[in-house]
Amino acid sequence: MPSQTHELRFTPTEVRKRFVSWSDGEADREWECLQLIWTHAPGLAPRPLRREVADGHPVVVMERIPGEPLGEGPLTPAQTASLGRALHRLYRIPIEGITAAAISERRYGPSTLPAALIGWLREPQDLARCADPARVRDGIEAALAWLARSDNRPEAQLTSLGIADLNPANVLWDGETCRLVDFEDGGVTDPAYDLADHVEHIAARRSGVYDPDALSTAVGFSEEERARMRAFRPLWAAFWLAMLLPGNGAFRRNPPGSTETRAAYLMRLIA
Repeated sequence: MPSQTHELRFTPTEVRKRFVSWSDGEADREWECLQLIWTHAPGLAPRPLRREVADGHPVVVMERIPGEPLGEGPLTPAQTASLGRALHRLYRIPIEGITAAAISERRYGPSTLPAALIGWLREPQDLARCADPARVRDGIEAALAWLARSDNRPEAQLTSLGIADLNPANVLWDGETCRLVDFEDGGVTDPAYDLADHVEHIAARRSGVYDPDALSTAVGFSEEERARMRAFRPLWAAFWLAMLLPGNGAFRRNPPGSTETRAAYLMRLIA
């Protein structure tokens, strides 16, 4: 399951991202994505400066860009519009350029996430630490039943570059423009799949940062793309249920009752 992979150091002009875990190609993915974005959509993300090795750890050094991470409240209309434009630019990077750069499918992409979720949710769970173990167990069983079907989500269309992790902390806002940081999980994706991931992120849902309808409109999705995004959302709701199970980092970091809230939400979403 996901864990902390890096440490950041800042100077007035640079950010040094030192990877403490890179077994899944995180450092390579970050560098390759930033290079491609700088070529096709400059200003959307930090300019990659150089790669280093520090005590055996890979380091990606990038330009420090202006802005502060999005807060915990709902985005303003201006922020939603700017973030939509940023994601639209990202998704419009030509697939030929992505292929030429040999960038692979994003981490936990549509070809790997369903099987990973089934494996995680089938693991023996000690739910005694949950406030309502029965509710959590019902959520796990509902998620597994939904994942066992193949007719409830569309076939992925791997046509674009995605950031993968759009935790609001990875969106910098300078008062006028949203820019994106943290591409260590990024790669080839389906925009509808990626946006479903973004709007289901636990840090965004907790305080309603992203409005799914408003953001998908700002990105420029057609009604068909919006429907595909909605169909992918239960997959990411199940992902966060798995992350919120006892023993995982999200269980420790989030308030008591978060697992039960997510289980109930997932069951409503797939009903």
